[in-house]
Amino acid sequence: MNENNHKELETIDLQQVFQKIWQRKMLFAKVLPVVFILSCLYIICIPRTYTTNTKMAPELDNPMAGGTLGDIASSLGFNMGDMQTSDAITPLLYPGLMEDNKFVTDLFDIQVESMDGEIKTNYHDYLEKYQKSPWWSHAFAWFKRLLPQKEDKIASNIGKQEPNPYILSRKEDEIVKVIQASIKLNVDKKTGVITINTKAQDALICKTLADSVRTRLQAFITEYRTSKARNDLEYYKGLMEEAKASYEKARRLYGSYSDANSEVILESYRAKQNDLENDMQLKYNNYTTMVTQYQAAKAKVQERTPAFTMIKGANVPIKASEPKRMFFVLGMLILGIFCTMCYIYFSLK
Repeated sequence: MNENNHKELETIDLQQVFQKIWQRKMLFAKVLPVVFILSCLYIICIPRTYTTNTKMAPELDNPMAGGTLGDIASSLGFNMGDMQTSDAITPLLYPGLMEDNKFVTDLFDIQVESMDGEIKTNYHDYLEKYQKSPWWSHAFAWFKRLLPQKEDKIASNIGKQEPNPYILSRKEDEIVKVIQASIKLNVDKKTGVITINTKAQDALICKTLADSVRTRLQAFITEYRTSKARNDLEYYKGLMEEAKASYEKARRLYGSYSDANSEVILESYRAKQNDLENDMQLKYNNYTTMVTQYQAAKAKVQERTPAFTMIKGANVPIKASEPKRMFFVLGMLILGIFCTMCYIYFSLK
């Protein structure tokens, strides 16, 4: 059996194969123009999309960057400071925000404007009404509308005062998926640099989207990093206001009592006046203590507020990134040549 296969392999004459292919060169003249025309017609129908990106580096709350332990680790050649933070949400988890409906639906109200100025709307309406698609997508959608549709029992959240991002209608869920496919967040594990990649069918909208996502991400990081400090600030603010009200009440009581008994020399009146004065002083001391705590809490909020360094701003892309029309047509021509050669080769047998 192996000897027969070996003999068959020896009988293949490559020169003869190429001669047969050359003899049927007119077949290429028929196939390649058809492949060229069909591939051009197909790729022209695919809408062009643009991509851009922006990079930023957030300040990290790094408890291990210094100190004795960090110095010992550095002397041994270990970098214990990279991406180490006391926060529960580390920068490595930021890309997961695009999987959260709350973060994605907050992007619905981004105001976008097309390069030619003809489209001025929010991002949700842009995706719903102004997206281009190939003709066969419209044909498929028309055919789908002819079929019986299941009733969407979930009402739209758009326009509601308090929309629930985790209860979406079918159309809103589709838009969320489109946004998740159009925006990508990447974090460099070594440097902590966050890269935001965006994709859109308009160059200016693509840039606007990248800038808006960067701003929303900065706001999210700032809100998370300062959440405990802001809660403490509100707590001390309440205590300060209570202490102030209590002090002002004691001051008014002391003042009115002193005015009403300014000429009284009885010791009982003076003793009560001293008690009121001491009570006022205690409440004043408590008030000044709360003011100090409140000011310290305000400083803590400022201390916890991270600084952001924009390493690369988003630019308006000049050329479309997809589809690669020339490469697609060239690839289809190469595939056509290969398939034609295979057809001629197997037809020799």
